[in-house]
Amino acid sequence: MARRHPERSSQKVSSGNQQLRIIGGEWRGRKLNFPDVEGLRPTPDRVRETLFNWLALYIPGGRCLDLFSGSGALGFEALSRGAAHVTMVDNSSVVIRQLRQNIQDLKTQSAELITDSALDWLEKRSADLEVQFDVVFIDPPFHKDLAAQCCLLLEQKGLLANNAMIYLETEKELTDPVVPENWELYREKTAGQVTYRLYQRAVTRSS
Repeated sequence: MARRHPERSSQKVSSGNQQLRIIGGEWRGRKLNFPDVEGLRPTPDRVRETLFNWLALYIPGGRCLDLFSGSGALGFEALSRGAAHVTMVDNSSVVIRQLRQNIQDLKTQSAELITDSALDWLEKRSADLEVQFDVVFIDPPFHKDLAAQCCLLLEQKGLLANNAMIYLETEKELTDPVVPENWELYREKTAGQVTYRLYQRAVTRSS
């Protein structure tokens, strides 16, 4: 995940790449490039370490969705730690190009890339019991009201498995994010100007 431009906005791209480090699992210590796009940076190591400790029982064998994928830090971390499959969604062709290169370098066939805005992609989805996600990462640009829209669409479109875990990273000022009523707050922490939360989807009677 990365903090970066609002969806559909123009990008400023500098020459050269930056690097992130995978911190656990099969590819622990492996460094991956990500493009020097204005505002794009991986979720910090200490936040990722905390998050994946929370998710230790849910990642292995799980199907994951990485919205606003950016650097791919969370998606690749999930794969390194045993996720069965990760779908990465980003609207930047520059970002997707580097993610594709990283997938090739890691020699994994368990990642799928989608070039689209997160909201547009979610809007086009329809319920499919065979492709429901066990873990979802949501790290949208701040102050754009994208988090609430994504959360509601995930539930409305039937994209979540029973008891799915949903990670949400927002600006610290957003003290009470709007999420579906059947999502229960599992963990919450603040680091600097970022608050990150992990929700668990409770099974509803109609599920």
